Amino acid sequence: MSRSTEDMITQKLIMKKSNIVKKIVAMAVISTLVVQMARAEISPDDGFAAKDFYFPSTGVRVEKEALLLAIDNYLLPLRENVGSYLSTPTYRKEAVLRPSRDNPLAPDQVASHFYGTVIHDEGKYRMWYYAIAMKKPGDADHADVKSLLQGPVSYAESDDGYTWTKPNLGQVSVRGSKDNNAIALPDTLIEGVHVIKDESDLDPQRRYKMVYNPHNGKTWVIRTATSSDGLHWKAADDFGIEKFLETASFYKFNDYYIVNGQRLTFSDGGHPSGRQGRAILSTNFDQWLNGDTGAFLLAEPANPAERGQYSPYDQVHLGVGAASYGSVAVGFYGLWHNEPGDEDSQKRWGWFGYGKISCDLGLVISNDGLHFREPDKGRVYISRFDTPATPVPGKNFPTILTQSGNGILNVGDETRIYFGRWLNAEYNMGYSGEVAVATLPRDRWGALGLHPPKGGRHHNHQNHGFVWSAPIRLPASGCQVVLNADHTSGMTVEISDSRFQLLPGYSGSHGGKSEQESGLDCTVSWTEGDLEALSGRTVRFKINFERNGKKDPRLFAVYLRAN
Repeated sequence: MSRSTEDMITQKLIMKKSNIVKKIVAMAVISTLVVQMARAEISPDDGFAAKDFYFPSTGVRVEKEALLLAIDNYLLPLRENVGSYLSTPTYRKEAVLRPSRDNPLAPDQVASHFYGTVIHDEGKYRMWYYAIAMKKPGDADHADVKSLLQGPVSYAESDDGYTWTKPNLGQVSVRGSKDNNAIALPDTLIEGVHVIKDESDLDPQRRYKMVYNPHNGKTWVIRTATSSDGLHWKAADDFGIEKFLETASFYKFNDYYIVNGQRLTFSDGGHPSGRQGRAILSTNFDQWLNGDTGAFLLAEPANPAERGQYSPYDQVHLGVGAASYGSVAVGFYGLWHNEPGDEDSQKRWGWFGYGKISCDLGLVISNDGLHFREPDKGRVYISRFDTPATPVPGKNFPTILTQSGNGILNVGDETRIYFGRWLNAEYNMGYSGEVAVATLPRDRWGALGLHPPKGGRHHNHQNHGFVWSAPIRLPASGCQVVLNADHTSGMTVEISDSRFQLLPGYSGSHGGKSEQESGLDCTVSWTEGDLEALSGRTVRFKINFERNGKKDPRLFAVYLRAN
């Protein structure tokens, strides 16, 4: 037999053996996937990815990291001897952005309203906001309502989020000059502007997405726009909707695009309602579904004759301004203290209470991105008295706080909350709008902690408590559990199946502990090692609290991070 023939036979044998090995490996991989899917009770076509968390109770899928907040009684639903302790933000007294009062060519000579957006983008803070100028040259401190121009959208940027500049974009002519920070869009009258950076969109020309609030000649509607850089925008040819909506936020949740806003519809029995929070939805950003949902509603008066936009009772201003964190959305609603004006003295504008109406911000949370609830019903989270608008000397005009979920962002170890402060002065008396900021340690909206001890016969029992999580299907890649907490020496983390049956290797004396006493990222470890053995399984977490002397454990958030 020739050398070449021997080589050919040898090569064929090697290829045959290689193919057999490949088939064995493929069968093993398929077998592993089948086992994982059986454990997690999933089907092969449900889109399960290696780094996905899935919440069966809400239908939400999250990639890479899932967040359980202490203020969330859906994902942390079952509690024993554990109560909530809402946090108080730290306020910066001075506004971070004010109108350019001394510049008659500025698009925001009268007001810089934050029906807007702040994002932290590649090391820089970027802001889009709603400007008000004067139609004709005049005194901005004594502007009449008929002399004001709402819009255009304007832009600012900052290195630290506190000191902002208004760059010359050269896009929009204001009184014959393009030396300003306005952004070119096809509409003249514009209120809110909400921007996201959509990293999931593979088209770089659509990476930045905007929903803004133009007037179509009859009412306030929405139009969308896209951009590659956040500065130069291509607006959609048509309005997204042509029904009244004043917007408060725009975000992506569970692969849907959602806009929240204020609408005036009907209450029970077909009677008028006051301002209420509604949400609209799109599956692709380009087409928006007809209809809306009641995102957050306050109670209407029992007497239908006392209901409506012009009646003196608390209403929901602008709807919900929310930010999406994947498994949960957190935001604010405007608690609008409605006080109508004097029809005789103000005529057309008498329905609005200039110098009377005020507004606080209430905290809300959602697990589907559409329906919101208060962690503590009726609680004012950001008060107009704690962060008032810059006053007019010698006057005591009320403050209207205006919220935007597109101003809530985590940067490093901090949660920042940008919001608007509208000085509700009568026109001609110093009306203005500015942007303010409040801060929290990252994700510390509120905590779970043991109830205070009362002493007596059950004193020892009051030193213990726990909270269970909702069922969570863990990713195939495995995950880490990290606590945002204080005094973790008084905490243990146990794991059960979806029906609360504790798993022997991850409960009791084998429960998880953190070696870090307090902090924003306290990693939990188990004596059995990591959680790789639970990959693809649906489990619950049980977090136990124990008071140790004067140290009260406090839990603010749980991070589940895919390996």
